[in-house]
Amino acid sequence: MHPTDLTVAAVVEHNDEYLLIEEQAMGRRVITQPGGHIESGESPEQAVVREVLEESGCAVECRDMVGVYLWIHPQSRQQFLRIVYAADFISCDESAMLDTGVFGRLWLSIEELHRRQANLRTPGVLRCVEDYRAGRRAFDTSIMDPGPRHPDVQRILAAAEVV
Repeated sequence: MHPTDLTVAAVVEHNDEYLLIEEQAMGRRVITQPGGHIESGESPEQAVVREVLEESGCAVECRDMVGVYLWIHPQSRQQFLRIVYAADFISCDESAMLDTGVFGRLWLSIEELHRRQANLRTPGVLRCVEDYRAGRRAFDTSIMDPGPRHPDVQRILAAAEVV
């Protein structure tokens, strides 16, 4: 059995479009929200802000948690637990160097996102945008407060939506 891969991501809306990145993952070119792993000493919210900047060149301010999503890769059975936050757009640096493997940033409308479903990294990419648009917010963030540096993965898994 594989360990659960804990990541964070952001839903960033600006001018009725959503910030996404195009990257190389799982052997193909995919579209997903900017996000990644939580580094040592970092809160999930700090990780979101850092990852969005590194992967898209955009500065954001982290707001509410939209939800926690569990996706299990159909072939490898690897589990991916993704904590997704709504984030306010501040600005983008067009000249920023993006993370290795990231081809660039995209701004897509919800209609474009639906049309490009086959290119999404996981079903969770669209699901969390739809939850965000529906006004879903996980106001009980106590699942993320078991200690300053070690989120309680079992409690987060229990609260996760399966996608």
